[in-house]
Amino acid sequence: MTDQQHIFEEAPNTPGHKALNPLLKLALELGPLAVFFFANSRGEALVDHFPALAALGGPIFIATALFMAATVIALALSWALTKTLPVMPLVTGVFVVVFGGLTLWLQNDTFIKMKPTIVNALFGVILLGGLMVGKPLLGYVFDQAFKLTDEGWRKLTLRWGLFFFVLAGLNEVVWRLFSTDTWVAFKVWGTMPLTIIFMMAQLPLLKRHSLEPFGED
Repeated sequence: MTDQQHIFEEAPNTPGHKALNPLLKLALELGPLAVFFFANSRGEALVDHFPALAALGGPIFIATALFMAATVIALALSWALTKTLPVMPLVTGVFVVVFGGLTLWLQNDTFIKMKPTIVNALFGVILLGGLMVGKPLLGYVFDQAFKLTDEGWRKLTLRWGLFFFVLAGLNEVVWRLFSTDTWVAFKVWGTMPLTIIFMMAQLPLLKRHSLEPFGED
């Protein structure tokens, strides 16, 4: 097997797969979002300390630039620690850089607001499309936290695929009908709690299809 085949993290249950601490993996995936929220809410204070940031525009544009930087750093750290790239964060990162770049270039925050809609819809298509060809791709995301049967990964992938479409629809409603600050707050205090609630609702499925005693190392 060539080195190129190891650029991306391997499929679930692959022998010899190098695991990353689940809490560290979560921090790398959610850290950029926390940076985005903080920078948007404290944009003026950041400009006071770092005047060069004023050239980017208002708080949403400063937050977008720092979001892009934090996303690239998180992916670089993932590569440094495992010598592989996490598939779904990588896809998100590409869209963050592209849409963030358009946002800064055109000074139009519509692009960064549309990014979650497009990314979530894309994830939904990828997950459900993967199931259609017999590939439960969600295992790439959670295989270090859970060890499930193939049937378990299929069912979990189906549920997450549908949930991503729900998130895409919610993002469209919020960014189109509410203020920028409300939309940013929704990304952290709306999307994250909804995702946590959804994850908790999957516990019975995880217990039924776990390959090892659930909740034990």
